[in-house]
Amino acid sequence: MSPAEEDKSLPLPERWPRASKFALSACAAAVAELVTFPLDLTKTRLQVQGEAAVHRNGAAAGQAVPYRGMLRTAAGIVQEEGLRKLWQGATPAVYRHIVYSGVRMVAYEHLRDSVLGRSEDESFPFWKAVVGGMSAGAIGQFFASPTDLVKVQMQMEGKRKLEGKPLRFRGVHHAFMKTLSEGGIRGLWAGWVPNVQRAALVNMGDLTTYDSVKHFLLLNTPLVDNSVTHSVASCCSGLVAAVLGTPADVVKTRIMNQPRDKQGRGLLYKSSMDCLIQTVQGEGFMSLYKGFIPTWMRM
Repeated sequence: MSPAEEDKSLPLPERWPRASKFALSACAAAVAELVTFPLDLTKTRLQVQGEAAVHRNGAAAGQAVPYRGMLRTAAGIVQEEGLRKLWQGATPAVYRHIVYSGVRMVAYEHLRDSVLGRSEDESFPFWKAVVGGMSAGAIGQFFASPTDLVKVQMQMEGKRKLEGKPLRFRGVHHAFMKTLSEGGIRGLWAGWVPNVQRAALVNMGDLTTYDSVKHFLLLNTPLVDNSVTHSVASCCSGLVAAVLGTPADVVKTRIMNQPRDKQGRGLLYKSSMDCLIQTVQGEGFMSLYKGFIPTWMRM
């Protein structure tokens, strides 16, 4: 049998390992995104509630929506907008996961094999895994940032309608084209700095905490290496990742959702640092953790 025939006889995952891994990870991420998307929508709505810069600049035209917690926000969306609106913005969210998962996987494998390098015994040191995971997550998030921008803006359309404001987009394609026409290529990457920071922090918290908690439990408790141990470690790593990443996520959401002029420049915030300062000064430090509970639940 010739080498070409031998290759054809191999299973698809062995012939194209990276392509198969990308397809599987993208499908898994898309399913997970659709299942947990109502939490993401609720988180986004919570993150812009009581936004001080909006009231300070007189942009809160129409009826102001009263502050609500996670459950009341989700229930309010269903009552005021309809059950289907819990998935408003799901399409760009799926696009985002396909781009993010693919780029992160390729970047991580390249960093692991060609940049950071394995040890002489072919093992991959923990610190290198953390650096590689943070870097790959940041790179993946940078490329996926335009889809995140459209997702956030579409998630806020229902709230705009309740406030008596005109809707900005007719659909996903129109949102991309309108953003591109008004702000150019740079406009599609509005809010990319806190977005990339969030991805790096979430990956760092997730990677470091999961292994540390699992090893602690195995060494100091009667637990064995089973689903219970993995679940506890996952909850702890998700908590740390949410604590580290939520402030950057709040800033990202507000930067992406702010109104813009005809040149695509933000009217409320000059930069992510300006957004951070205005948020803390106008609403207090804990406002940086708005939407924390649904963020942790999604982790």
